[in-house]
Amino acid sequence: MSMLIEETKMWKTTKVESKAKLSDAEINDRYSRGEGRIVVENNREKLHGFVQQLSDDQYMDLRPFYQRRPRWDPVRQSRLIESFLINLPVPPVFLYERDFNSYEVMDGQQRITAIKDFYDGKLALTGLQYWPELDGRYYHNLPKTVKAGIDRRSISSIVMLKESAPEDEEALLLREIVFERLNTGGVALERQEIRNALFQGQFNETIMDLSHHNTIRKAWKLPLFDPEESAKNDPKLVKSSFYQKMEDAELVLRFFALRNVDHYKKGMQGFLDLYMLKATRLDKNIVQKLKTQFLLVMDTVEAIFGDVAFQPYLPASDEFLGRPQKAFFDAVTVGIARNLDDIQILIDRKDRILELTKELFRNNEEGTFTGRGNTKADIKQRIDLYSDMLASVAAE
Repeated sequence: MSMLIEETKMWKTTKVESKAKLSDAEINDRYSRGEGRIVVENNREKLHGFVQQLSDDQYMDLRPFYQRRPRWDPVRQSRLIESFLINLPVPPVFLYERDFNSYEVMDGQQRITAIKDFYDGKLALTGLQYWPELDGRYYHNLPKTVKAGIDRRSISSIVMLKESAPEDEEALLLREIVFERLNTGGVALERQEIRNALFQGQFNETIMDLSHHNTIRKAWKLPLFDPEESAKNDPKLVKSSFYQKMEDAELVLRFFALRNVDHYKKGMQGFLDLYMLKATRLDKNIVQKLKTQFLLVMDTVEAIFGDVAFQPYLPASDEFLGRPQKAFFDAVTVGIARNLDDIQILIDRKDRILELTKELFRNNEEGTFTGRGNTKADIKQRIDLYSDMLASVAAE
């Protein structure tokens, strides 16, 4: 069994009792005390001074942009700068005051990143509509008057103050509500991006770290991991919907969560939310054990499947699909995790595993391993079939 004892325990939680029904008078009293209302302040700051403050990690750590991956390409970033240049209104950013003069960004990551990249000399203007003469220019080599004009512009911010929710749990709830409602416009957040935003901690950091694994990168045809890739803004990553939507991170979460498939409920996305919530409370030693298990499974996948990792087999053409599928990723990885004690035997008998993998696709209904069904029974079936096949190979 691949589940840890601590994971088994985390499902045994007591139900939270619902609040008693309040009378109108009690509701009015609660509202008068300010409960359930956020306290905000509005600020404006010159761009140049704002960027200078960003260099102070205590002021605004860039990682609490909830680690959302950049989605704006250089053209869109440049047009934001052009908007400042021609004095078009730019929507305010929304910040959460986590401590005195220390903030997290709840909405506005892309705008702040574009401004910082421009002032840091990482963005060459391109695709400008009103000022095409400035295409190719960086902040440092703008004409003197134009540079002064940019420096005069301001960015507005709305700050959700700590007074909104003094208690940590209440603050988390309010942040969740604000975050989800703020991000209903623009480029909509995917579910994994929201999880990444709301469930900060050791477990989330581990998921983000493991999402870089090159077995996943190669299977989904992404560039091999480069520790400096965020700074380089690799165009292959910027253009990859799979990467931008954090689907690689969601794969890692699927592996951890579906090892607990007996507790599956609320549909796939709801179950991933539930597991993430519970696993966030695991201590760092348990998270390290989970990480070690994931790495061992990935090494085994690489050794057995190589270039066809996570690709379904097509009996009609006697070939692998040529691209991976998430449902088969689930079956393979959780199946291997259930047979951790026999890893070396499985690797030694990889040809047999490939042969029996093809048999599974021949002998089961089309779609069994490709996610056509996503009920609890469907998911358990494909994981059990693959796990049992691996166990039979180890027992031969």
